[in-house]
Amino acid sequence: MGQPVGVFDSGVGGLTVLRELIRVLPGESFVYFGDTARVPYGTKSRETITRYSVEIANYLVVRHEIKMLVVACNTASSLALPALRKIYRIPVVGMIDPSVRRVAALPKRDAIGVIGTSGTIRSGAYEQALRSALPKARIRCQPCPLLVSLAEEGWIERPVTRDVVAEYLAPFRQDPPDALILGCTHYPVLKKTISEFLGGGTVLVDSGEEAARVVDVLISESGMKKEERGGPAIRFLVTDDPGRFAEVGEEFLGARIADVENVIL
Repeated sequence: MGQPVGVFDSGVGGLTVLRELIRVLPGESFVYFGDTARVPYGTKSRETITRYSVEIANYLVVRHEIKMLVVACNTASSLALPALRKIYRIPVVGMIDPSVRRVAALPKRDAIGVIGTSGTIRSGAYEQALRSALPKARIRCQPCPLLVSLAEEGWIERPVTRDVVAEYLAPFRQDPPDALILGCTHYPVLKKTISEFLGGGTVLVDSGEEAARVVDVLISESGMKKEERGGPAIRFLVTDDPGRFAEVGEEFLGARIADVENVIL
């Protein structure tokens, strides 16, 4: 398998990030870790999220000798990234900075929206990063916790999902933002519903897509990039219910998930 890239999330949402990583780095090997026994992360404290993140990172570094860590969870990126970067010498990529850089590069960025879990929005990490990059922009952040459950149920285009999106995004309807950051890795599967509600004038920024671009640059510049040989090798690790993970995860990954290992930290 070679030295892989480690990717971790609280559950299945990070598979949307893995999907983008596979697309831009088809020759790499990946180890994906879903902390399904302790999901959701969005309602937990900074101290708890940091402890979970360090436990998972230790497991991936020691057991799988990863060469890079992708924190494919916006809540963990918001709360635990400084601790992870302080502890580990390998590159650690989160979801926030890549998304903010993408917004800052847009030709029109006067009004910016951010949606995410309660923990991500409460942390203020996106708002702080955006205000630093775009001090004159109008920024509005909105927690949308129910969208996680709807996405995991596979209710992508159900009427109830459209109703929930309309309820959460109502503050954006009268004054649509120039860009809306999808600050949760579950949300990309709901892009169509979100875009239809807001209209075509808002650019949806997918944190997974932007993080994959950053990983591509870092891994290329470091000389660690593997040449493409027959597609990526991927290992899936979870802390609970591998069957459920595979069943739900295929919608997020956009591909079949055959083998999932159950691990104990």
